[in-house]
Amino acid sequence: MTRVSVKVDGTNYEDEVEPRLLLIHYLRDRLGLTGTPIGCDTSNCGACTVDLDGESVKSCSVLAVQADGSEVTTVQGLADGNGEWSGLQRAFHERHALQCGYCTPGMIMAARDLLRDNPTPTSDEVRHALEGNLCRCTGYQNIVRAVLAASGQEAGT
Repeated sequence: MTRVSVKVDGTNYEDEVEPRLLLIHYLRDRLGLTGTPIGCDTSNCGACTVDLDGESVKSCSVLAVQADGSEVTTVQGLADGNGEWSGLQRAFHERHALQCGYCTPGMIMAARDLLRDNPTPTSDEVRHALEGNLCRCTGYQNIVRAVLAASGQEAGT
């Protein structure tokens, strides 16, 4: 077992973990943060995307021990202390940017990373930034609209 210290959604945790434990399993099974789904476990789908020290990563491709000393933000950590959704979360809801919702947490986290680096992306830039996140339901149009709306732009750009 290896000791890890990690800050997740603003809360500090110290745990003993097996060196082979994936970050996604640490978040879901140890911390009970089930808002981040397990998609493919092979880093192909992006459903498990979280923010690790300011960068979006697929948590099924990161070991929990690699997050030692780091700060992790999950989709659950985007809401404020009163449970109010972030602007990006609201935009996804208001623009119907989901059907089954399975990919939505990863899409939101990847979009958040994009908007942090590029606050006013074009439609093509949004599509490029979300290439690593798969959705089998929507066709992506409403997802792109939601990201553009969250950036304060008209959805038709």
